[in-house]
Amino acid sequence: MNRVETKTLAEIYLRQGHLKEAYEIFKKLAEKDPSDEEIRMRLYELSERFRSPSPPAGASCFSPAERISILEGWLANIRKRRGG
Repeated sequence: MNRVETKTLAEIYLRQGHLKEAYEIFKKLAEKDPSDEEIRMRLYELSERFRSPSPPAGASCFSPAERISILEGWLANIRKRRGG
């Protein structure tokens, strides 16, 4: 049976501690929609967790410009939620 790979399934894997499975789903979702900053941020967070001692095979590192873009997206969401 084929599983439907969604953000929700990836989040469930993440909460259950199945980091590799969550990473793989987020990676596939990012390939389908590279503009989704939430997915990109999750990939970044997971790759950072894998960095000690080394990143997962095939993990892509974000450039400084991509990191800034992701963090600016976070900041915009925080400001939006706070009403400012």
